[in-house]
Amino acid sequence: MRTDIAIIGAGIAGATLAAAIGERARVVLLEGEAQPGYHSTGRSAAFWSETYGGPAIQPLTSASGPLLAPWLGPRGGLHLGRPAESALLDAMQAEFPAVRLERVDPQCIIPGLRGDYPHGLAEPTCADIDVAGLHAAALKAAKGAGAVLWCDAWVTGLMRNGSAWEIALADGRTLVADTVVNAAGAWASAVAAMAGAQPIAIQPYRRTVVQLEVDPPAPPDLPLTMDVAGSFYFKPEAGGRLWLSPHDESATDPCDAAPDELDVALAIDRLERAVDWRIVKRERAWAGLRSFAPDRVPVYGWDGRAPGFFWYAGQGGFGIQTAPAAAMIGAALVLGEGLPEPVSGIDVARYAPERFGR
Repeated sequence: MRTDIAIIGAGIAGATLAAAIGERARVVLLEGEAQPGYHSTGRSAAFWSETYGGPAIQPLTSASGPLLAPWLGPRGGLHLGRPAESALLDAMQAEFPAVRLERVDPQCIIPGLRGDYPHGLAEPTCADIDVAGLHAAALKAAKGAGAVLWCDAWVTGLMRNGSAWEIALADGRTLVADTVVNAAGAWASAVAAMAGAQPIAIQPYRRTVVQLEVDPPAPPDLPLTMDVAGSFYFKPEAGGRLWLSPHDESATDPCDAAPDELDVALAIDRLERAVDWRIVKRERAWAGLRSFAPDRVPVYGWDGRAPGFFWYAGQGGFGIQTAPAAAMIGAALVLGEGLPEPVSGIDVARYAPERFGR
């Protein structure tokens, strides 16, 4: 089979890019697993926060907000600070002048919050994301535009033959494509190595989440609550449950990530130091991979060594909340078009692979 563009990876990145390309090119999505979104996309903590990821990510997140509206639900965010961390909250406000951030008394917002956290910074625009709904809608839109999804399509080889790429799959199938898009998430560096592309180190990190039954039950209107020092965050779930993360980042090889019991224990210990709630039951725990470039900024653009090889990787833990804007940028760059209005004010050069040299 021959196609214009082969996108390696059908998680939220690859799916939304295929949808954004639409009918303007023939697209094949190559997914290594039996179903798309198995790794990072399916294990997200599912929130949209304009401050999450830092100032370099905020323009992508903010531009994505209106486009994500059908999949967003009200939540609100709260950044907590210990007595000596008021300056960190001040610095956050200064870093994000375009984001609505308000100083608040967190004791009035979080019932049972201990006195160790006297400082608070509210982020009222923070929202929940229906990740499954968003991902399914992107796959449906891509399919409606003619894109073809191949699952169990693990890429084992990439060879440039004239003006096209020959893509070998583990099951013996071969695909020929004019352009290869590297949306392989944790496997992005391995895919680039097969193509002889720039050796940009996309490092996967494990992130752990545990679901708890707590007493009293978590209020349904509880905000996404984050320690400004980055030691935990939590948000309510159905039935008064709580999703809790120790905000861990453990470097790992690309893999089917599993939670580490020490990280789960750390998360619970940090929660108990912050609030006086009783942990009734640990119900389940899981882990996902968040993959970053060395500067923790995503990589979008043509490779400097391998013709026809396009980077679309390093989207860390913010790949879902930035997906619509990233897809618009990616589609415009791949197709050689101008940026559409929602992202026209974003400096895409800051995301180019050239920043790492050739």
